[in-house]
Amino acid sequence: MKARAYGQFCGLARAIEVVGERWAVLIVRDLLVGPKRFTDLHRGLPKIPTNVLASRLKQLEGAGVVRRRLLPRPESSVIYELTEYGMELEDVLIRLGRWGAKLLDVPGPDEIITVDSMVMALRSTFRAEYARGLHAGYELHFGDIVIHALVSDGKLEASAGPLPAPDLIIEAGPGIKDLMAGEIDANEAIEKGIVQLTGDASLLTRFAQMFRIDPMPAETPHS
Repeated sequence: MKARAYGQFCGLARAIEVVGERWAVLIVRDLLVGPKRFTDLHRGLPKIPTNVLASRLKQLEGAGVVRRRLLPRPESSVIYELTEYGMELEDVLIRLGRWGAKLLDVPGPDEIITVDSMVMALRSTFRAEYARGLHAGYELHFGDIVIHALVSDGKLEASAGPLPAPDLIIEAGPGIKDLMAGEIDANEAIEKGIVQLTGDASLLTRFAQMFRIDPMPAETPHS
C-alpha cells in the first residue's frame, strides 16, 4: 500500500506523507515507549487490522523511521524499534499529545486505555519546572494497568510496570483528569474517592503540579 502524496515540496508535507497515514503515529507512540514484537504492537492497538499494521510498519521502515532487529537466542524473535531518525519524533509527539490532552473528557464506550498511551501521557504532561529538587517514585494504577514515574530533580523516567519501593501509589480512574487539569485540588480528589493512596499522600499535590493538562483557551470574541 503506497502512502498518499500531497504534491508539495514542503518538509511538513513530507512528514505527513510518512506518519500521517492512519495508525502510523500511534505505532510510533508505542515504539517510543520501547521496542516491540508485531504481536505486542497489535495487542496495544487491537483495532488495527493485522494487514494494515504490517503495511504501516513496512512504510515506516522504508522511510527510515523503524527498523527490524532479530533478538538473540533463546528468544530469536523479530522486534521493531525506532531508528535514531525515528526517535527525533519524540518531542513532536509529546507536544502534540499535550495539545490533544486539552480535548479529553472521559473515555467513550469504544475507547480503551493502554499501558503505552498512559506512559506517553505522563511524558506529554510533565512540567520539569515543578519537579526541581524532588526525588520521588510514583506508581499509578488505572484498573489493570500499572505504570510508574521516577522523578529526579526535574527529570522524568516513565515506564510500564510497578516500582520496587514507590513513595506514593495512586489508584485512579478517569476522574484524575480533573486533578491534572487543576479543576480540583489534591484534598478534593481524595475526599471524592477519585484517587486512593498508599504512601506519602503529600506527594499528590506535587504530582498534580508536575503532570498538568492545560485548559482550552477561551475563544476570542468576534468583533
